[in-house]
Amino acid sequence: MLSKADNEFLTYSGPGTPMGGLLRRFWMPALLSEELPERDGPPKKIKILDEDLLVFRSTDGRVGIVEPHCPHRGANLHFGRNEECGIRCAFHGWKFDVDGNCVDLPTSPPESSYKDTIKLLAYPTREWGDMIWVYMGPRDRMPELPQIEMGLVPAASRYVTKKWQDCNWVQSVEGALDTSHFSFLHMVLSKDEATARAAMAKAAIADQSRPDDRIRWVQNDPRPKFQVMGHDSGLVIGGARRTDGAQLYWRISQFLMPNHAYTPTAFPGEIYYGQCWVPVDDVTCWIYTYSWHPDRPFTNSERAKFDGGFNVHAEVDDTYLPLRNLRNEYLIDRKVQKHDTFTGITGVSEQDAAIQDSQGPIQDRTREHLGPTDIGVVEFRKLVMGAARALAKGEEPRAAKAANRYAVRSGGWVADPAKDLAAVMTERFGDRQGYVGNQYGLGD
Repeated sequence: MLSKADNEFLTYSGPGTPMGGLLRRFWMPALLSEELPERDGPPKKIKILDEDLLVFRSTDGRVGIVEPHCPHRGANLHFGRNEECGIRCAFHGWKFDVDGNCVDLPTSPPESSYKDTIKLLAYPTREWGDMIWVYMGPRDRMPELPQIEMGLVPAASRYVTKKWQDCNWVQSVEGALDTSHFSFLHMVLSKDEATARAAMAKAAIADQSRPDDRIRWVQNDPRPKFQVMGHDSGLVIGGARRTDGAQLYWRISQFLMPNHAYTPTAFPGEIYYGQCWVPVDDVTCWIYTYSWHPDRPFTNSERAKFDGGFNVHAEVDDTYLPLRNLRNEYLIDRKVQKHDTFTGITGVSEQDAAIQDSQGPIQDRTREHLGPTDIGVVEFRKLVMGAARALAKGEEPRAAKAANRYAVRSGGWVADPAKDLAAVMTERFGDRQGYVGNQYGLGD
């Protein structure tokens, strides 16, 4: 349970807020590369951290993210011309490059140096991992891009999309870190194994063709025992459940500062899934969803499955709005809920969204009552709120200086009950934090 003041501290991310200041110390996705395919193409409006911005791809392929209003008389550059390495205002022709420099001022005499005094607010950008990233913090504190493994593998070995969410970014992150909910929210009701597997495949929970005891273990043990470890870039959160024998089934997720999380399911040789939450404002966010396989390219059938909404991917329209969303009550089928699945909603992503959105635009944490399975949520709050408070006192976030320590993995494992999370991580990944950066030449 949080106080009202702490809940606002945790969730508000606009300019001038402590949490907004923390988020601005990190690179974050601004849009997908596919959303800006054309050089000198139409500019695009975006909103991040409650700031209205304009994006355009220049003649040389570089991307500019700038304030939308011309500093001359405030005309919106959305109506401007994207031409010859700059965005030109349609009102009086003032032109700016991707760095915000005024490169042409046709209303002033040619010999005038006035244009050298004009500057448009522009944020640094990078294009990496099929996404366009933006840094909105102080220039002298700009870190390196976080070296998440998704961006280190070949393009053929990753899949990236995004989806809209109708709630505050924090409760959606907390929903992802609360992995105990899988015993309920994503489950099917049938006790017949073949029927259950078909239903889970249809609901985008599991592959119908591959028998797997793990889902049954999750269903049979709704009280996983959690352990959490901190590391340079975030948290490892492990939940251990009973198996059919003496061993324990561990589902291990990662939270990476300030807004990435990895799902806890992948065994060696399987696909890894991650998400990044980017606040639009205090009551909506974009979720960038990515999959990667470190050992091989994705097949066309796998990509088609992601497009259709599998695992944490959502089935979206051409604006990246999920087809099953708050506006249509996620197309809930009460008959299916009664007889087949726990929610009657198709899709893991949509099931998550339905619950997270149902908590309200901003969850009222003054009324919650946490339990033993909420330890990951508690540690997440302590980490990000502590970092925001430290930043307000002048202490820069440690994770922002550790870009190469983001090359970690999450996943599942079956281990001896005497082993703690650190030992299980070392057994599973060869490193107690799941670090795999050495495979990519990042060093220790």
